Amino acid sequence: MQNVLVTGGCGFIGSNFVRLVLETLPEARIFNLDKLTYAGNPANLKDVENNPHYRFVNGDICDQVLLERLFAEEKIDTVVHFAAESHVDRSIEGPAEFIQTNILGTFALLETARKFWITSPQPPSPSPRFLHVSTDEVYGSLGDTGLFTETTSYDPRSPYSVSKASSDHLVNAYYHTYGLPILMTNCSNNYGPYHFPEKLIPLIINNARNGKDLPVYGDGKNVRDWLYVVDHCTAILKVLQQGRVGETYNVGGNSEKQNIEVVQTICDILDEKVAPLANDQPRRSLIKFVKDRAGHDRRYAIDASKIKNELGWEPSVTFADGIRTTVDWYLENEEWMNGVLDGSYQDYYARMYDER
Repeated sequence: MQNVLVTGGCGFIGSNFVRLVLETLPEARIFNLDKLTYAGNPANLKDVENNPHYRFVNGDICDQVLLERLFAEEKIDTVVHFAAESHVDRSIEGPAEFIQTNILGTFALLETARKFWITSPQPPSPSPRFLHVSTDEVYGSLGDTGLFTETTSYDPRSPYSVSKASSDHLVNAYYHTYGLPILMTNCSNNYGPYHFPEKLIPLIINNARNGKDLPVYGDGKNVRDWLYVVDHCTAILKVLQQGRVGETYNVGGNSEKQNIEVVQTICDILDEKVAPLANDQPRRSLIKFVKDRAGHDRRYAIDASKIKNELGWEPSVTFADGIRTTVDWYLENEEWMNGVLDGSYQDYYARMYDER
């Protein structure tokens, strides 16, 4: 890992990963390729923008010419592919962007890596790596019991999860057909600093702090496995450094929670930490159950025993600790939150969110 291309590095997980690599691998050079769509925020990496080992490139992963120039000029030997459209409701309203970015963008990256690593007479490294970051949503929905494993059959239910499943299959095809040295991770729901506020946890923190309604889909009993974002990033780094080429590793937080539990926990923490509501009511009184999302998967849960047994990774942050750390971060970074809350999205946030 000398010259690392991170796609979508100005997003939530990508920015946390860039920061982790710069802190732990001082010899690595990071090239952050990000289109800066609504959820890509350069402020997420303001603290490292002058680091000599970091370079931001404003561009689209679908731009084959740009990709080939980057690979040639910077001798890219590692790709960590985060860039994706990820909001389920947005995929239902407008699936075309998800097909374009998540499928065709991944295809463009794979083709470029194949050209420079496989067919080139002078590849940049004897052991390049292409790590594709995916999601547990490709597996579909679980019942009350059971866990997703790396061999669980794919059963995606939304345009978003279908687009990610398609990209997963492309990545695996490039390994089996061309010998491209790929790795893949399928993670559970992330939370933590720099999370864009169309997602459940930052949305609830912001609304509850300011006395606004807290929308909860359906009966609120949809279950997700919550993974602190820094734990996820350490898992990705571990897979890059020690994972077996061609393998998939599921990454989970061992923290299954109903959505309503998550919302109530945030309310209780904020009641402890900030001024009470004007009417002195607990913040749980702001909870409003709203019409459920179309095709809303009931339960996700990850079996992360493979990455634990093979690579020695397991989550280090409990949900109880991580959610308090996350609430504190948002309380201490109100300026960041105000900077990303463009007025044109306010109504959208009020009626729609995504757990992921």
